[in-house]
Amino acid sequence: MREPDMQKLDALVGRLVGDVGAAMSGALVVLGDKVGIFKAMADGTPMNVQQLSQKTGVKERYLREWLSAQAAADYIVYDEKTDRFSLTPEQAMVFAEENSPAFFVGAFEVVQSMWMDEPKVADAFRTGKGLGWHEHSTCLFRGTERFFRPGYNSHLVAEWIPALSGVEEKLKAGAKVADVGCGHGASTILMAQAYPASHFTGFDYHGPSIDKAKAAAKEAGVGDRVTFEQSRAAEFPGRGYDMVAMFDCLHDMGDPVGAGQHVKETLGPNGTWLIVEPFAHDHLKDNLNPVGRVYYGASTMICTPASLSQEVGLGLGAQAGEMKLRKVALDAGFTHFRRATETPFNMVFEVRA
Repeated sequence: MREPDMQKLDALVGRLVGDVGAAMSGALVVLGDKVGIFKAMADGTPMNVQQLSQKTGVKERYLREWLSAQAAADYIVYDEKTDRFSLTPEQAMVFAEENSPAFFVGAFEVVQSMWMDEPKVADAFRTGKGLGWHEHSTCLFRGTERFFRPGYNSHLVAEWIPALSGVEEKLKAGAKVADVGCGHGASTILMAQAYPASHFTGFDYHGPSIDKAKAAAKEAGVGDRVTFEQSRAAEFPGRGYDMVAMFDCLHDMGDPVGAGQHVKETLGPNGTWLIVEPFAHDHLKDNLNPVGRVYYGASTMICTPASLSQEVGLGLGAQAGEMKLRKVALDAGFTHFRRATETPFNMVFEVRA
């Protein structure tokens, strides 16, 4: 056995202590969100344990332990002089404000599903059969919507659609749009709110997600211009769409080329296929960074098993990169493929026949 470098070993163990603390803190974030502690602290008013217990209904002994752990994680602020806890404006945006562009609790719910579903993924590793999206714990569906929604709120209408040639003008005038793989409908509803002259249909093969999307559309008051239907990506109905959008879902499909071929058949003249995918470079070495770490982790436990559970099972993964995505579009029969814009978390592509 090779002799370890003790300094390197100490450094590695130090990083692992941080990682274990982060994993434990994540569980506490989900818990605090569920019982309403973060939202009770949202206004930043410093409170002691007794005051916060009265406000939330959480028992004092449990609450003190939770608050202490979150303060140790630097997720909340502790004032030793007054023995009170509070949220900074930045912490409130991350943990308490659902519509904040930095809201991050949904990411921890996705991680929760990864822990819960690990035995299923382990079986998929051994058998190669994959694990369908619908076979995961329900916290994944809620967490995914809450994780991606802040980014859509910040960028979809303000940056992504304006970056597409001529699309915004069509949407303002009145266009027909399909949102494929819509999940709980966050992207569909956001577009419907921004472009009231257009009609949007969200499609997803997962029935419970469609039910959630319908309820969300009704609550948002856009039921007159939004429809949600259960359908697979390669089979969604309709023709003459001015735009077909796929948000963070193409890489999950077993046969993304087949789905792309169907998109091509359903688009009207000069129609646009909007593809939004997790940000990734084309080569592994360039993705070995904090964002790549998150996406490769999710890809291992969620995205790749989902693809491998379907026909073809291409298994693009959440770090496919532009070259592989371009090949999918070209193999589907499209000739125009352009990176329209990007964020640190997403790449946005304009695809046309």
